[in-house]
Amino acid sequence: MELKRVVVTGLGAITPIGNTAKDFWKGLINGKNGAGEITRFDSSMYKTHFACEVKGYDPCDFFEKKDVRKYDRFAQFGMVAADQAIKDARLNPVNTNYDEVGVFITSGIGGVNNFFNELMEFVDGGREPRFNPYFIPKMIVNMPGGLVSIKYGFHGPNFATVSACASSAHAIIDAANYIRYGKASVIIAGGSEAAIGECGVGGFNSMHALSLRNDDPLTASRPFDKGRDGFVMGEGGGCIVLEELDHALARDAKIYGELVGCGASADGYHITAPHPEGYGAALSMNRALEDAGLRPEEVDHINAHGTSTPVGDQAEALAIQKVFGEHAYGISINSTKSMTGHLLGGAGVVEAIATILALKHGIVPPTINHFEDDPNIDSRLDFTFGKAKKRDIKVALSNAFGFGGQNASIIFKKYTAE
Repeated sequence: MELKRVVVTGLGAITPIGNTAKDFWKGLINGKNGAGEITRFDSSMYKTHFACEVKGYDPCDFFEKKDVRKYDRFAQFGMVAADQAIKDARLNPVNTNYDEVGVFITSGIGGVNNFFNELMEFVDGGREPRFNPYFIPKMIVNMPGGLVSIKYGFHGPNFATVSACASSAHAIIDAANYIRYGKASVIIAGGSEAAIGECGVGGFNSMHALSLRNDDPLTASRPFDKGRDGFVMGEGGGCIVLEELDHALARDAKIYGELVGCGASADGYHITAPHPEGYGAALSMNRALEDAGLRPEEVDHINAHGTSTPVGDQAEALAIQKVFGEHAYGISINSTKSMTGHLLGGAGVVEAIATILALKHGIVPPTINHFEDDPNIDSRLDFTFGKAKKRDIKVALSNAFGFGGQNASIIFKKYTAE
C-alpha cells in the first residue's frame, strides 16, 4: 500500500511569548523571555514563585461569559489555538468535507487546577455533597478536541492521546498516520496545558523538578547550561492542521512543509527520570529517520526537548550524538523552552510549530540563558546559544519526551511537488 503524503497547512499558538503563531515566532527569533512572578495564585508558600504565564489573555475576548464558566483554562487555550489554525488553513465547508476532518487535541494533565479548586471548596466549605455540573467536563483531557468538533461540526476521528510532556507530539504522530492510511483527509492536531496553580507547582516542587531560581526568574530556564537546576513551568497551547497532500492541492492551500517521519519509543527505565544514556530518545529519533527514509546526515536542525533539567539535557545530548555521529556537530540544535518554559502536554506541538517555521523562514531560534558550558555535554554541539541563526533548513526534527519514559520524534521537510 502506498502511503499518502501529509502536509502542514495551518498553525495556531497561544504561548507565554506570543498569543498567535505569528507573534510566537517573532518572540522566538528575538529571544523573548516569558518568565516572571506567578500571578495566577499566591505562591509565597511554595518553593518556586515564578513561571511562564500567558500574558494579556481575557477569555471573554473569545467566548461568551456562560461558556467561560464551562471551559477550563487548558481547554480554552486548545480551542483558541485550533481556531487560529483552522482560519490560517482557510478550511470551510465549501472546500472540505467536514465528515473527513478529525481533531486530536490533548493535554498532559488537563483540568488539574479545576479539580483541586472544586475539591478544596467541597472540603473547606462544609457544604452538602454536591459538585458543579461542569466539574467533570472541565477536567477531562479529551474535552478541547470535543469542543472544537462541536463548534465546527467536524465528524472525523476525535480522541486524545496522553503521554505527559510528549502528549501533543504523539497527537501529531497519530494524526499523520490516520491521514497516511486514508482514514481522514484533514486533522487538527495539538495540545494545551494550564497547570500553573497550587497543585501543579506544589506537585512538581515535591519532585524537585522545578527551578528554584526565585532571585532571577528570567535566567532560570537555561537548557544545556552547567547551572541549570530544573524546568520553568509554562502554559498555553498550539494546533497544526495536517492535510493529505492531494486534498491540500485541490483546494489551493498554502503549505508550510511536509511531515515525513515519525518515531516513538519507551525508555523502560524510570517513572520520571530519562534513561541516563538517552537510549529511548535515540531509538525514537532513529525510528523517525527510518520512517522518513532519510539518512542522519540529511538533518539540518533539531528542536530539542531541552527542559533545563540536569539529567534530561545531558541524556538528550548523548542521544543526539549516538544517532548522528560526527554529523551531530553540523546540526543547529536549540531549545525554545529557554524562552517559553515547559508547556508540559502542550510542549510537543508548540515546539513542532517552532520547527515548521524555522524550516519555512530559514532561521533557527536561539537557546537563551547560556552562561557556562556543562563539562558533561560536548561543547562542540551547536546549541544556537544567544541569538537566532540564519540557515537553509531542508530537514528538521522535533523531540518531545514525557514522564514514564515515553518519547516522540517528528521530522518535517521542505515541501516539494515531486
